[in-house]
Amino acid sequence: MDLGSRVDTLMDGLTADLKRLTAIPSVAFPGYPAEPVRQAHDLLVELLRGAGVERIDRLDLPGTAPVIVAEVPPPAPEAPTVLLYGHYDVQPPGDEDLWLSPPFEPTPVEGGLRARGIADDKANLIVHLGVLRAYEGRPPVGLKIVLEGQEEYGSAFDDYPPTDPGRFACDAMVIADMGNLRPGSPTLTTGLRGDSEVVVEVRTLDEPRHSGEFGGAAPDALLALLKALATLHDVHGDVAVEGLRREEWSGTAYTEEEFRTLAGVRAGVPLIGTGSLGERLWSGPAVTVVGIDAPGVDHAASAVVPYARAKLNLRFHPEQDPRQAQGLLITHLESLRPFGIPLTVTAGDTGPGFEPATGGPAYRAALTALREGWGEEPAFVASGGSIPLVNGLAAAVPGAEILLFGAQDSMCNLHAPNERVLFSELRSAVIAEAAFLREYAATHRAGSTA
Repeated sequence: MDLGSRVDTLMDGLTADLKRLTAIPSVAFPGYPAEPVRQAHDLLVELLRGAGVERIDRLDLPGTAPVIVAEVPPPAPEAPTVLLYGHYDVQPPGDEDLWLSPPFEPTPVEGGLRARGIADDKANLIVHLGVLRAYEGRPPVGLKIVLEGQEEYGSAFDDYPPTDPGRFACDAMVIADMGNLRPGSPTLTTGLRGDSEVVVEVRTLDEPRHSGEFGGAAPDALLALLKALATLHDVHGDVAVEGLRREEWSGTAYTEEEFRTLAGVRAGVPLIGTGSLGERLWSGPAVTVVGIDAPGVDHAASAVVPYARAKLNLRFHPEQDPRQAQGLLITHLESLRPFGIPLTVTAGDTGPGFEPATGGPAYRAALTALREGWGEEPAFVASGGSIPLVNGLAAAVPGAEILLFGAQDSMCNLHAPNERVLFSELRSAVIAEAAFLREYAATHRAGSTA
């Protein structure tokens, strides 16, 4: 089969289905209606059946949107089984005034479409659908298809796979919740940083006191907090918490110009930290102050502040133990006594990173497939983001190779206003995933006759 020509004949239908799916506001966060999430679930079941999938089940867990678990049996006993993953829920749209078009009205942009969730992760669901259509429902491998509906907010499904390993048993997995470093550059993600949150508080006075009468001796909680936060980084902006793992990055990375554009760094403002961008973003730690409670400037009184707190987000090396990493940050903060004032530090949620094995038969088949899909040599990156379910799947099926790629790209504005996907990336991702199944099946046939 000429996959490129075959996929070209499918693109109009795939694009139409992407529009249908993306028009459903399937936000699975508290405070949002549950009906659109169910509508997205039902549409995907309909599309899977239309693509030839007969075995479709529904997994219901407490407080969790339904998980679609479907199967296509292997064409022969010796054929491998591949698990295809994606999620049909999306991030809330945020401030809709920042969107150039309504977030749940798929709108043409140059070379693609704009809508909330169109890249993260509905285009990748359409990739799976396109592969099924390319093979007319009879791929050269067995498939297990897992599509969840509450990935963005988190759910009990993150920890479920190890309790039911047989449901997820496979030889390899394609986690289609990732994409390329830049459009047109096929990319395998080979690491996900871990994620942790910590809250630090300071209380020094019973209530605010006049800064003229008491300032200079009365302990200012906000000053103490700021002094503590300033110890988290050295003069260059590198994280100064002892024991957090950092290694050189040997894969592909953004150029500084690309990164400045993607991050929206203003002209004349330097980037913080030292070393390569790969180290700073993927194989080293980052501590960000994501929230702070303090009097607002516009309505501030001339008073010594009695109470302040901050929420910190820690990202850490993919292979560092999450409790250890969080503990190192807590120990650092608890050891401080800014102006002799103790801090109260509270551990929040923490989740592990992930670093898949590379070099196996699925990995080699993926390299060939990515070249076919995009016509370029694959790049290798990591991600500062995390996908909690990946660790659950890895624990359930420890022998399976796990591959992370898809139709997103780093310029698609996921989780931001004006999210978009490019048709060229969607087409190439369908070809690549279909080629991966073909190459992986051939590898197993060769191995079984060796």
